[in-house]
Parts: sequence; structure tokens; C-alpha cells
Amino acid sequence: MLTYTIRRLVLSVPTLLFIALIIFLLLQLAPGDPMAQVPLTVPPEVKQKMREALGLGQPIHVQFWKWLVQMFWIEPQVFIDWLTNKSALFGWLPDTNLYTACGPTVEGPCDLRVISWQTRSPVMDIVVQRLPQTLWVVGMAYVVGILIAIPIGIYSAYRQYSVFDQAGTFITMIGFSIPPFFTGPLLIVIFSVQLGWFPFIYDTTHVVDDWDSFVFQLQQMLMPVMVLALQTTAQISRFMRASMLDNLNQDYVRTARAKGLSEAIVVMIHVLRNSMIPVVTVIALGVPAIFGGAIITEVVFSVNGIGQLLITALFANDLPMVLTITFMFAVLIVLFNLIADILYGLLDPRIRYD
Repeated sequence: MLTYTIRRLVLSVPTLLFIALIIFLLLQLAPGDPMAQVPLTVPPEVKQKMREALGLGQPIHVQFWKWLVQMFWIEPQVFIDWLTNKSALFGWLPDTNLYTACGPTVEGPCDLRVISWQTRSPVMDIVVQRLPQTLWVVGMAYVVGILIAIPIGIYSAYRQYSVFDQAGTFITMIGFSIPPFFTGPLLIVIFSVQLGWFPFIYDTTHVVDDWDSFVFQLQQMLMPVMVLALQTTAQISRFMRASMLDNLNQDYVRTARAKGLSEAIVVMIHVLRNSMIPVVTVIALGVPAIFGGAIITEVVFSVNGIGQLLITALFANDLPMVLTITFMFAVLIVLFNLIADILYGLLDPRIRYD
């Protein structure tokens, strides 16, 4: 298993480089101009100098190589420096943490980092600031969705064609079919406008320091979490039900029952472990997908997270920001593919990667 993991990690490097190249070329072909938002009163020669300052006058291969060096060489060193709290990168800014010292007035190492065209700040600094909000909403929604979906799928399969199974099938099909851009405004109209129970704008500046602030945090998280968890529950519960039904009719289940094992042990240990193998794939690959769904949800509920940051960067034609965030999504896909394959071997001893 260790050899397989190392081999997959090594193969993921050219895969991610190829993905980064494709994303970069697609963004180069996309319409739009980062200078479009500059006032018309700015002289053309000034706009040209601004283009050159952003690196737009350089050849495409030079721009891509510069981004690779910044992303895979400079940014990791900045991150290590932030973790170890040592002196600044390359000896600049002595006795100062480079990660927090970078700004629009600082010369030197900041020029080497991936800089947003829109804010003129390091892209990773902005991503790190937005990431906790996304993880709070997306992470909580995914955990809630999984915890609800797996028991529903198990019981629906065990009580096939019962009232619970039919009701669960109907509800999950509705949840899987309705997109977040519809369920989000619908919940806002019902629970915020009509009933006034929950705030419809997510306050990212809210600080939890007592019980009342904790309750408010739960209230403002409830609706975006419900929107994202609805689709997660619908998808995973259907896969869980189908996988359980496939294993409940296997010979080993009849053998276990013939040996006198209790129904709870047969279902919850033998059947469940084998049924989790295909479900693990859905859960692992669903993590990047739920981040994609969070893009719409964050915009609907004004969650100041990664999704809203990506939408803002797209409208502003901020190529470094869009390229970095989409590449992060690609890393998540490759990483969780590997995690799913490793979990296969842990759940099923018959699977070997020799």
C-alpha cells in the first residue's frame, strides 16, 4: 500500500501540471480585459504601463512558467516561513514574518509571490483569509449530509418498498433534482422574509465568544448548510441503498444468518462494510464537487468564502486568482481520488495494489 501511494503521488505531479496548463490556456482564450475597469480618462500609455506591470506583455509560456515558480517554489517557502516563524525569505525583511509583512508598500519578496491583479495583494493570503468561512459552511454541510444519508440508505435497503423507503426515495429525488440557486432563495423567502427565524446574510465578521453569539452563529449557518446538505444526502443515500441491496442478496449473508448471527451483526458489520466500498468513492469525489456547489450557495447567502472570491475574480478578469483557485480544486480532485483508492484496500482485504 505504501509503494502504491508513493507511486500515485509521483504520477499526480505531471497530472496536476497538465491540468494547470489546460486551465491557463483556457483562461488566456477567455474574453475580457483586466484593464476594462480602468476609467476612460486614463491615458493609453498609462494603461500600457499597467499591463506591463501585470505581466500581460510577456509571452504566454513565460507567464505560465512564472506562475509555476511562484506557486510551487515561492509560496511553499512562504508557508514554511510562516509555520516556523523564522526570518524572511531569501534574507529580506529580517526578524519579520514574511507571510504577514507582504503588502502593497513592501518591496522584495512580495513581488515574487502570486499577486492578484484586482487587489494587488498575494493571492494565497486572500485565500487563507476566506478559507475558514468556506470550511465552516461546506465542511459542516458535508458532514451533516453524510451522517443523515448513510442511516437513511441502510434502513431504506433493509426495509425495501416500505413506506419509509418510498418516502425517502421521493424526498431524495426532489433534493437531488433541485439546484442550490433555487433552494437557497426559497429558504430565504420562507425562513427569513416570511417567518423571520434566520438571517439571510452571513455575517463573516461575527465572533463567537459566549452562548448567545454561538447560537447566532448556528442560526446564520443553518440555511446554507441545509442547501448543501440536501444534495449530499440525496446522492449518498441513493448510492448507499443500492449498494446495500446488492449485498443483502449475496451468499455470504445467507451463510452468516445460517450460522445464527444476529440480524444486527449481519447487516451492520458484514453487509455494511462491503457496501461502503462504492459509497466511499462517492463521498471522496464529492468533496471537490461540494466546493463547486458552495460557489453558488456562498453567492446566494453572501458568505465571504472561496466561492464568492472566485466569482468576483472571474468578473474582474483576475487571471492569477482564478488560476490559483481552480488549480486548488484540481488538487482536491486528485487527492481525494487517491484517498478513495486507499480506503478501498482498508475496507476490502481482497483488494491489493501490488
